[in-house]
Amino acid sequence: MVSYEYFLQKRLPLRKAFISNGRNRVAWCYIMALETNKTLGAVGALLMVISPFLGFFTGFLSVLGLVGLILVLIAMKGMSDHYNEGSIFNNSLYGVILSIVGGVVFAAALIMTALSFFSDIGIDIYADWSDPAVFSSINWTEAYLIDTVLAHLAALVGSVVILFIFVVVAAIFYRKSLTTLAEKTGIGLFGTAGLLMLIGAVLTIILIGFLLIWVALLLVTIAFFQIRTEPTQPPPTTP
Repeated sequence: MVSYEYFLQKRLPLRKAFISNGRNRVAWCYIMALETNKTLGAVGALLMVISPFLGFFTGFLSVLGLVGLILVLIAMKGMSDHYNEGSIFNNSLYGVILSIVGGVVFAAALIMTALSFFSDIGIDIYADWSDPAVFSSINWTEAYLIDTVLAHLAALVGSVVILFIFVVVAAIFYRKSLTTLAEKTGIGLFGTAGLLMLIGAVLTIILIGFLLIWVALLLVTIAFFQIRTEPTQPPPTTP
Protein backbone atom coordinates (compact mmCIF):
# COMPACT_ATOMS: atom_id res chain seq x y z
CA MET A 1 0.00 0.00 0.00
CA VAL A 2 1.23 3.51 -0.87
CA SER A 3 1.90 5.53 2.26
CA TYR A 4 0.68 9.08 2.90
CA GLU A 5 4.28 10.27 3.06
CA TYR A 6 4.90 8.89 -0.43
CA PHE A 7 1.90 10.81 -1.75
CA LEU A 8 3.20 14.03 -0.21
CA GLN A 9 6.58 13.49 -1.85
CA LYS A 10 5.00 12.94 -5.26
CA ARG A 11 2.40 15.68 -4.94
CA LEU A 12 4.53 18.55 -6.32
CA PRO A 13 5.71 16.69 -9.45
CA LEU A 14 2.13 15.65 -10.15
CA ARG A 15 1.01 19.26 -9.81
CA LYS A 16 3.73 20.36 -12.24
CA ALA A 17 2.68 17.71 -14.72
CA PHE A 18 -0.96 18.79 -14.44
CA ILE A 19 -0.09 22.45 -15.06
CA SER A 20 2.15 21.56 -18.00
CA ASN A 21 -0.58 19.39 -19.52
CA GLY A 22 -3.13 22.17 -19.07
CA ARG A 23 -0.88 24.65 -20.80
CA ASN A 24 -0.35 22.27 -23.68
CA ARG A 25 -4.10 21.92 -24.08
CA VAL A 26 -4.58 25.70 -24.07
CA ALA A 27 -1.80 26.09 -26.62
CA TRP A 28 -3.37 23.38 -28.80
CA CYS A 29 -6.79 25.10 -28.69
CA TYR A 30 -5.06 28.40 -29.43
CA ILE A 31 -3.40 26.95 -32.53
CA MET A 32 -6.56 25.17 -33.72
CA ALA A 33 -8.59 28.40 -33.47
CA LEU A 34 -5.99 30.20 -35.59
CA GLU A 35 -5.95 27.32 -38.08
CA THR A 36 -9.75 27.47 -38.37
CA ASN A 37 -9.74 31.23 -38.97
CA LYS A 38 -6.94 30.83 -41.49
CA THR A 39 -8.93 28.22 -43.42
CA LEU A 40 -12.17 30.21 -43.32
CA GLY A 41 -10.43 33.33 -44.58
CA ALA A 42 -8.60 31.51 -47.37
CA VAL A 43 -11.70 29.65 -48.57
CA GLY A 44 -13.87 32.77 -48.34
CA ALA A 45 -11.40 34.92 -50.27
CA LEU A 46 -11.00 32.14 -52.86
CA LEU A 47 -14.77 32.01 -53.37
CA MET A 48 -14.76 35.74 -53.98
CA VAL A 49 -11.94 35.31 -56.49
CA ILE A 50 -13.62 32.56 -58.52
CA SER A 51 -17.17 33.89 -58.23
CA PRO A 52 -16.93 36.12 -61.35
CA PHE A 53 -16.01 33.07 -63.47
CA LEU A 54 -18.35 30.49 -61.95
CA GLY A 55 -21.09 33.09 -61.67
CA PHE A 56 -20.83 33.83 -65.40
CA PHE A 57 -21.55 30.20 -66.29
CA THR A 58 -23.88 29.18 -63.46
CA GLY A 59 -25.65 32.39 -62.55
CA PHE A 60 -24.65 32.13 -58.86
CA LEU A 61 -22.30 35.10 -58.86
CA SER A 62 -23.98 36.91 -55.98
CA VAL A 63 -24.41 33.72 -53.93
CA LEU A 64 -20.75 32.70 -54.18
CA GLY A 65 -19.56 36.21 -53.48
CA LEU A 66 -21.88 36.56 -50.48
CA VAL A 67 -20.81 33.23 -48.97
CA GLY A 68 -17.16 34.15 -49.48
CA LEU A 69 -17.68 37.56 -47.89
CA ILE A 70 -19.35 36.02 -44.83
CA LEU A 71 -16.53 33.51 -44.40
CA VAL A 72 -13.90 36.26 -44.63
CA LEU A 73 -15.76 38.35 -42.06
CA ILE A 74 -15.91 35.38 -39.68
CA ALA A 75 -12.19 34.85 -40.18
CA MET A 76 -11.44 38.52 -39.55
CA LYS A 77 -13.45 38.37 -36.33
CA GLY A 78 -11.45 35.32 -35.27
CA MET A 79 -8.17 37.02 -36.15
CA SER A 80 -9.26 40.10 -34.26
CA ASP A 81 -9.93 38.02 -31.14
CA HIS A 82 -6.77 35.96 -31.61
CA TYR A 83 -4.48 38.99 -31.72
CA ASN A 84 -6.65 41.04 -29.35
CA GLU A 85 -6.90 43.79 -31.96
CA GLY A 86 -10.48 44.93 -32.53
CA SER A 87 -9.64 47.17 -35.48
CA ILE A 88 -9.01 44.13 -37.71
CA PHE A 89 -12.67 43.13 -37.63
CA ASN A 90 -14.21 46.56 -37.05
CA ASN A 91 -12.60 48.16 -40.10
CA SER A 92 -13.58 45.17 -42.25
CA LEU A 93 -17.16 45.42 -41.02
CA TYR A 94 -17.29 49.16 -41.69
CA GLY A 95 -16.03 48.52 -45.21
CA VAL A 96 -18.69 45.90 -45.87
CA ILE A 97 -21.46 48.12 -44.51
CA LEU A 98 -20.35 51.03 -46.69
CA SER A 99 -20.17 48.76 -49.73
CA ILE A 100 -23.71 47.49 -49.15
CA VAL A 101 -25.12 50.96 -48.47
CA GLY A 102 -23.38 52.34 -51.55
CA GLY A 103 -24.78 49.55 -53.72
CA VAL A 104 -28.32 50.06 -52.39
CA VAL A 105 -28.16 53.83 -52.88
CA PHE A 106 -26.81 53.37 -56.41
CA ALA A 107 -29.53 50.87 -57.33
CA ALA A 108 -32.25 53.11 -55.89
CA ALA A 109 -30.91 56.12 -57.79
CA LEU A 110 -30.83 54.13 -61.04
CA ILE A 111 -34.43 52.96 -60.59
CA MET A 112 -35.65 56.48 -59.80
CA THR A 113 -33.81 57.88 -62.83
CA ALA A 114 -35.29 55.23 -65.11
CA LEU A 115 -38.82 55.75 -63.77
CA SER A 116 -38.46 59.50 -64.22
CA PHE A 117 -37.32 59.06 -67.82
CA PHE A 118 -40.17 56.67 -68.61
CA SER A 119 -42.65 59.12 -67.10
CA ASP A 120 -41.29 62.03 -69.15
CA ILE A 121 -41.73 60.20 -72.44
CA GLY A 122 -45.15 58.84 -71.52
CA ILE A 123 -44.32 55.18 -70.82
CA ASP A 124 -46.63 53.47 -68.34
CA ILE A 125 -44.61 50.64 -66.76
CA TYR A 126 -47.81 49.02 -65.53
CA ALA A 127 -49.38 48.92 -69.00
CA ASP A 128 -50.11 45.78 -70.96
CA TRP A 129 -47.09 45.65 -73.28
CA SER A 130 -48.76 43.05 -75.49
CA ASP A 131 -51.10 45.81 -76.66
CA PRO A 132 -49.59 47.67 -79.69
CA ALA A 133 -51.41 50.83 -78.61
CA VAL A 134 -48.97 51.20 -75.73
CA PHE A 135 -46.11 51.96 -78.13
CA SER A 136 -48.14 54.53 -80.00
CA SER A 137 -48.61 56.51 -76.78
CA ILE A 138 -44.86 56.99 -76.29
CA ASN A 139 -43.67 60.52 -76.86
CA TRP A 140 -40.57 59.81 -78.91
CA THR A 141 -40.03 63.49 -79.57
CA GLU A 142 -39.59 64.12 -75.83
CA ALA A 143 -37.19 61.20 -75.61
CA TYR A 144 -34.86 62.81 -78.13
CA LEU A 145 -34.96 66.31 -76.65
CA ILE A 146 -31.51 67.37 -75.50
CA ASP A 147 -32.85 68.79 -72.22
CA THR A 148 -34.50 65.51 -71.29
CA VAL A 149 -31.45 63.47 -72.18
CA LEU A 150 -29.05 65.76 -70.31
CA ALA A 151 -31.22 65.89 -67.20
CA HIS A 152 -31.37 62.13 -66.86
CA LEU A 153 -27.76 61.68 -67.91
CA ALA A 154 -26.75 64.06 -65.11
CA ALA A 155 -28.78 61.98 -62.66
CA LEU A 156 -27.06 58.84 -63.92
CA VAL A 157 -23.61 60.40 -63.53
CA GLY A 158 -24.52 61.57 -60.04
CA SER A 159 -25.49 58.02 -59.10
CA VAL A 160 -22.15 56.71 -60.34
CA VAL A 161 -20.27 59.39 -58.39
CA ILE A 162 -22.12 58.48 -55.19
CA LEU A 163 -21.26 54.82 -55.69
CA PHE A 164 -17.64 55.74 -56.40
CA ILE A 165 -17.36 57.69 -53.13
CA PHE A 166 -18.78 54.79 -51.13
CA VAL A 167 -16.43 52.32 -52.82
CA VAL A 168 -13.32 54.44 -52.13
CA VAL A 169 -14.21 55.06 -48.48
CA ALA A 170 -14.96 51.36 -48.01
CA ALA A 171 -11.59 50.49 -49.56
CA ILE A 172 -9.88 52.79 -47.05
CA PHE A 173 -11.35 50.75 -44.20
CA TYR A 174 -10.39 47.49 -45.93
CA ARG A 175 -6.84 48.71 -46.26
CA LYS A 176 -6.68 49.68 -42.58
CA SER A 177 -7.89 46.22 -41.59
CA LEU A 178 -5.47 44.39 -43.88
CA THR A 179 -2.54 46.60 -42.85
CA THR A 180 -3.15 45.81 -39.18
CA LEU A 181 -3.50 42.11 -39.99
CA ALA A 182 -0.18 42.25 -41.87
CA GLU A 183 1.51 43.74 -38.80
CA LYS A 184 0.07 41.12 -36.46
CA THR A 185 0.69 38.07 -38.65
CA GLY A 186 3.98 39.19 -40.20
CA ILE A 187 2.52 38.46 -43.65
CA GLY A 188 3.29 41.56 -45.71
CA LEU A 189 1.07 40.33 -48.53
CA PHE A 190 -1.97 41.46 -46.56
CA GLY A 191 -0.67 45.04 -46.61
CA THR A 192 0.07 44.81 -50.33
CA ALA A 193 -3.45 43.55 -50.98
CA GLY A 194 -4.93 46.42 -48.96
CA LEU A 195 -2.98 49.02 -50.93
CA LEU A 196 -3.87 47.41 -54.25
CA MET A 197 -7.53 47.31 -53.23
CA LEU A 198 -7.50 51.03 -52.49
CA ILE A 199 -5.80 51.83 -55.80
CA GLY A 200 -8.30 49.60 -57.58
CA ALA A 201 -11.22 51.38 -55.89
CA VAL A 202 -9.91 54.74 -57.10
CA LEU A 203 -9.45 53.39 -60.64
CA THR A 204 -12.91 51.81 -60.85
CA ILE A 205 -13.95 55.03 -62.54
CA ILE A 206 -12.01 53.83 -65.61
CA LEU A 207 -12.99 50.15 -65.11
CA ILE A 208 -9.41 48.81 -64.80
CA GLY A 209 -9.85 49.16 -61.05
CA PHE A 210 -12.11 46.11 -60.99
CA LEU A 211 -9.21 44.00 -62.24
CA LEU A 212 -6.94 45.40 -59.52
CA ILE A 213 -9.55 44.62 -56.86
CA TRP A 214 -9.75 41.06 -58.17
CA VAL A 215 -5.95 40.76 -57.96
CA ALA A 216 -6.10 42.15 -54.41
CA LEU A 217 -8.58 39.42 -53.42
CA LEU A 218 -6.23 36.85 -54.94
CA LEU A 219 -3.39 38.21 -52.80
CA VAL A 220 -5.61 38.03 -49.71
CA THR A 221 -6.27 34.37 -50.47
CA ILE A 222 -2.55 33.63 -50.76
CA ALA A 223 -1.80 35.63 -47.62
CA PHE A 224 -4.29 33.62 -45.56
CA PHE A 225 -2.67 30.39 -46.70
CA GLN A 226 0.74 31.76 -45.65
CA ILE A 227 -0.26 32.33 -42.03
CA ARG A 228 1.86 30.12 -39.75
CA THR A 229 -0.16 28.44 -37.02
CA GLU A 230 2.64 26.65 -35.17
CA PRO A 231 3.92 28.44 -32.06
CA THR A 232 7.11 30.44 -32.55
CA GLN A 233 8.43 29.26 -29.17
CA PRO A 234 7.41 26.56 -26.69
CA PRO A 235 5.18 27.57 -23.76
CA PRO A 236 7.04 28.41 -20.55
CA THR A 237 7.29 25.68 -17.95
CA THR A 238 6.95 26.03 -14.22
CA PRO A 239 10.35 25.81 -12.51
